[in-house]
Amino acid sequence: MATTADIKNGMVIKYNDDLYSIIEFLHVKPGKGPAFVRTKLRSLTSGKVIDNTFNSGVAIYPVRVERRKFQFIYKDEFGFNFMDNESFEQILLGENLCVMADLMKEGQEVEILINTEDDSALSCELPPFVELKVTYTEPGVRGDTANSPKKPATVETGATITVPIFIEQDELIKVDTRTYAYAERVK
Repeated sequence: MATTADIKNGMVIKYNDDLYSIIEFLHVKPGKGPAFVRTKLRSLTSGKVIDNTFNSGVAIYPVRVERRKFQFIYKDEFGFNFMDNESFEQILLGENLCVMADLMKEGQEVEILINTEDDSALSCELPPFVELKVTYTEPGVRGDTANSPKKPATVETGATITVPIFIEQDELIKVDTRTYAYAERVK
């Protein structure tokens, strides 16, 4: 058992009979009244994000988790198949456990959160940036920066990303998986 003083980003807690990962938190000490901690929590079972406020000093129940490296193999009608890089065991995860799954390509290394109590997979996390090839985008018109300096582009995984107008088809781009945004061109 811990208190709200122990809260950190990425921590997994048991709350309302579900497991939640703390996305962000803010300790607030107003001028009048008691201190509290404002948090943003992501459910590891449904993927929903909720906002919650804990009074300062309240007991929270952290869950021990391990981050293990897995390789994404393929997707089928049952979900996503991954292989453990150390033991070469394969596991199957449902679509609700994979955040930003449309940015995953075959052979990519990901981290899977494993609950150490019952050895079950909780969620799949991509690295902060992934490199993807642009498979289709409209050509950028020179001088068309007044209205919209960005345009949609489809990448090799099928996802659509908003990119600057100078990005052309068949280029490699780096995509931020946390914000689902174009980061830079890969040379």
